[in-house]
Amino acid sequence: MEVEIGRGKKARQAYGFDDIAIVPSRRTRDPQDVDIGWKLGPHLLELPLFGSAMDGVISPDTAIKLGQLGGVGVLNLEGVFTRYEDADIQLAKIAKLQKEKATGGMQKIYAQPVEPRLIARRIEEIKARGVLAAGALTPQKVRDHYEMALAAGLDILVIQGTVVSAEHVSSNGAALNLKEFISEIPIPVIVGGCASYQTALHLMRTGAAAVLVGVGPGAACTTRGVLGVGVPQATAISDASAARIQHLLETGKYVNVIADGGMRTGGDIAKAIACGADAVMVGSPLARAKEAPGRGFHWGMATFHPTLPRGARVQVDQVATLEEIVIGPATDNDGTLNLMGALRTAMATCGYESIHDFQKAEIMLAPSIKTEGKSLQQSQRIGMG
Repeated sequence: MEVEIGRGKKARQAYGFDDIAIVPSRRTRDPQDVDIGWKLGPHLLELPLFGSAMDGVISPDTAIKLGQLGGVGVLNLEGVFTRYEDADIQLAKIAKLQKEKATGGMQKIYAQPVEPRLIARRIEEIKARGVLAAGALTPQKVRDHYEMALAAGLDILVIQGTVVSAEHVSSNGAALNLKEFISEIPIPVIVGGCASYQTALHLMRTGAAAVLVGVGPGAACTTRGVLGVGVPQATAISDASAARIQHLLETGKYVNVIADGGMRTGGDIAKAIACGADAVMVGSPLARAKEAPGRGFHWGMATFHPTLPRGARVQVDQVATLEEIVIGPATDNDGTLNLMGALRTAMATCGYESIHDFQKAEIMLAPSIKTEGKSLQQSQRIGMG
């Protein structure tokens, strides 16, 4: 539905996760009978969960742990782990930066160039533990480093930026041709972010195995304030899932949609899947793990940009182990623990057996879903308050 902003401009109404609710169907089922597995290229994955390529979230150790739990941790191949031999020293420095000096301090730390040999070493560390190795590179740097990553055994390549398009225009003639580049890569490639039907469709046409959907919804991202760019996630995911159907009709190839950012609870993840996502990529929920390398802090890939930072170092409480956050058991009632258990239970409650089935769930516009009848929780700041 379009609304008139003024005589010269109309706009669509867009919705975030807090604006919608999943409607139960006529059927329910046991949670143990629900399958939340999915497929990315040749890989069968137990959990539809990626850990974001953020240095406060994914280290080689947490990538291994998340892989052992059934998910995938994406290592930032342009982060501190590939710039410094001993990344822990730099992570400790970041954690100690004063709030008002955090951005400038991080810019100095990330001024150290990426060392290709460290890219290979980090991937080899992950592979040595028998889990999938996934790594993220920006479109500007992917050609510089992908060969080293592939030679080290990388299983999944993520080409990630704030906004990635299949039609980048550059006056210097050095723009990355995604379609040509992806056709030469022998492993599944995920590209993003995007937030619209047309951009998602064009990215799917590059040959990508999956597209990341999300521009600016993350807890540490300031893109929506700095650039004024972004689309609320429920609408962005729904539009991308429509692009997936169109691409499937055109080519017969199914391209996964991965919701990237804006999810804090298991309920948010369930809504993302119900809107059409095949999997989710989360950062801040995993940054709360006791094993997370951020030491109680979380920041995004654009936080330390040398000329225009588009992120903030945010503080998070390290409240539980990574295992408790991902698969439980939960010891709190606010939905931030046992994220995958919550997804499984939401699907069972609504009667759906698989991810693809759950994507067909009825969604209702429900801006009061979190507040209706919850005044006591809100006043006492417990549960959904």
